[in-house]
Amino acid sequence: MTDTPYVPPKVWTWNKENGGQFASINRPIAGPTHDKELPVGKHPFQLYSLATPNGVKVTVMFEELLAAGHSGAEYDAWLIKIDGNQFGSGFVGVNPNSKIPALMDRSGPTPIRIFESGAILVHLAEKFGAFLPTGGQARAECLSWLFWQMGSAPFLGGGFGHFYAYAPTKIEYAINRYAMEVKRQLDVLDRRLADNEYLGGSNYTIADMATWPWYGALAKGLVYGAGEFLSVQDYKNVQRWTDQIAKRPAVKRGRMVNRVSGDPASQLHERHDASDFETRTQDKIGEAAAS
Repeated sequence: MTDTPYVPPKVWTWNKENGGQFASINRPIAGPTHDKELPVGKHPFQLYSLATPNGVKVTVMFEELLAAGHSGAEYDAWLIKIDGNQFGSGFVGVNPNSKIPALMDRSGPTPIRIFESGAILVHLAEKFGAFLPTGGQARAECLSWLFWQMGSAPFLGGGFGHFYAYAPTKIEYAINRYAMEVKRQLDVLDRRLADNEYLGGSNYTIADMATWPWYGALAKGLVYGAGEFLSVQDYKNVQRWTDQIAKRPAVKRGRMVNRVSGDPASQLHERHDASDFETRTQDKIGEAAAS
């Protein structure tokens, strides 16, 4: 580092890694780096993911659908580690943005690809007629909060999370800027949840499934080690909401799928049958995560 102020060039060029935890996989171009086909299992839905907050949204949705009796929502969840595997040709074919999660819906005569977690949630909700109101103010609220989360996550993950936890150098201005925005977002949630049981109103919807893996984890100090820094305990309504959702059996299962860290009993690297939760967690099989 130098004390000389940085002056951006007229034209930016990629001539060095930016440092930080994910420097080896960051690049300013898209497309595959290698040929690798994706596996296909026996179920109507093929999910390619990792248990990041965005990945957990979708596995929770699948488990909630199954718990609600939608047997057609059976799925195979394949592990895609964010170590270069997201640039394989098969994965890029499903998600040209090379981000998890990505889904192939093979329930009909022609396979359909869906990428972006919000789009996957809407696709599944409409397909099964569940967790998304069909019209009126209730639908508008649900979709508004869903897309609020989709627009807010880059500030929490790519902004605050990067500069607070992952950047090679702590930059006061950047951390302050993003901490201020994340706390504003927590206040937005807290005010909404003061008068509503769930984000969409009185019913649990995909808006909650999308927001809980990010802000629920943040409220419990589980991401970035930033709970004390952000005074998350002050947001009492967010705390109530995240505790309530965390108790749901389908949420507990969804959090386990494609998980590769933490208690081995909480890790189900790949999910191909409902019985896998009882027989295939890492404490029982002890295998290394697939690459």
